Amino acid sequence: MAVKKSSWRSIVTSCYKAECAPTKPKKVVTKTTSFQRLSLSDLSMSNPSSTLSEDLSISLAGSNLHVFTLAELKVITQSFSSSNFLGEGGFGPVHKGFVDDKLRPGLKAQPVAVKLLDLDGTQGHREWLTEVIFLGQLRHPHLVKLIGYCCEEEHRLLVYEYMPRGSLENQLFRRYSVSLPWSTRMKIALGAAKGLAFLHEAEKPVIYRDFKASNILLDSDYTAKLSDFGLAKDGPEGDDTHVSTRVMGTQGYAAPEYVMTGHLTAMSDVYSFGVVLLELLTGRRSVDKSRPNREQNLADWARPMLTDPRKLNRIMDPRLEGLYSETGARKAAALAYQCLSHRPKHRPTMSTVVRTLEPLKDFDDVSIAPFVYTVPSESTLLSKEDGKESDQEKKKENGHSHHHNHPLHHGQNKHRLRSPKSPNFYSENGVRVENHRNGLNSPLHHQRGR
Repeated sequence: MAVKKSSWRSIVTSCYKAECAPTKPKKVVTKTTSFQRLSLSDLSMSNPSSTLSEDLSISLAGSNLHVFTLAELKVITQSFSSSNFLGEGGFGPVHKGFVDDKLRPGLKAQPVAVKLLDLDGTQGHREWLTEVIFLGQLRHPHLVKLIGYCCEEEHRLLVYEYMPRGSLENQLFRRYSVSLPWSTRMKIALGAAKGLAFLHEAEKPVIYRDFKASNILLDSDYTAKLSDFGLAKDGPEGDDTHVSTRVMGTQGYAAPEYVMTGHLTAMSDVYSFGVVLLELLTGRRSVDKSRPNREQNLADWARPMLTDPRKLNRIMDPRLEGLYSETGARKAAALAYQCLSHRPKHRPTMSTVVRTLEPLKDFDDVSIAPFVYTVPSESTLLSKEDGKESDQEKKKENGHSHHHNHPLHHGQNKHRLRSPKSPNFYSENGVRVENHRNGLNSPLHHQRGR
């Protein structure tokens, strides 16, 4: 396969020095050649202050990465202004910026997210470099795109495409966020599954190792993309069945066998996917210390109920208000049950997960609809009352008044309250009024958080 190639020395060598020389504004020169993906193990990580040997000649493949200066990134983020602050993850703060071809010839005009790494010894540098290596070479519609980076003195920054919907975690759990519809949840699950499947089935497989709701970013159409590759590892090679590594990740998402043994496999990612799928179904966090003890760990609490349709209905996210495909929910729950198996060999591959999820977003057997009460106008009520009074007077005159004709006898209470599950209500003039209690116009709707 013909791919683009750039000098690895030009990208990484200076970043191993105690102080990187300021990078000149330039675009990485590329040429077409045959290439096998570079892995972190190809580099000596023993001492980040040492330089790579002069005869090291390894290339980085993938789309062109842009090398930015710190001064340039300050300009595009307005000196990392608080007004451009998007959020803060485990590796540091993230700010919004804007780039165009004035900054780099040929650079697409677009908003970007600039992540500033908080370096704490060798680990911070290693994670930064891991992310450059993986996202600098891997390209897929369901992986966030790395546009460039900055390595200047002690500063380590990464520049990504901007994801306007923020993280799945924010969309699911922020107090004032709009509830995600069923079809959107399944679209997100499918997109994230495709991203993992791509990593697992690559010629040189990658284990993501930190699959969780906060690492799934969403574009304006709720297309899911995996981000934060700082903990990613190359998969086992040859006859090896696993990769032995330090246990790292996030409580509640990590596979039990990985936590106990440190043996990492692709099935570890599958377990983590099952937890996120469970979050999408239930609207609950993977770990929630505010709940009763037995409900704090979502996977342990919910898994026994996933194969019982009646129990499943009770644990579905109440914010869905019953508006979901019951058939789709049962299939998704059965899939989550398999992914969360304590026996890794019993878990499905991510390609199987993708095939299972593919049809679920289009299921249309949504049988439960919210009750909407239309409040009649005052004039309508008065005209009806006048009509009833005249009818009753006529019946009295004819001696045919019957108590059973009273509207309350048949439960016809004209002032019955609307269902609290209804997303809309209607004004007195019959015009529909959107319920903005959690609506798009809420000032907190636009999430911060990459």
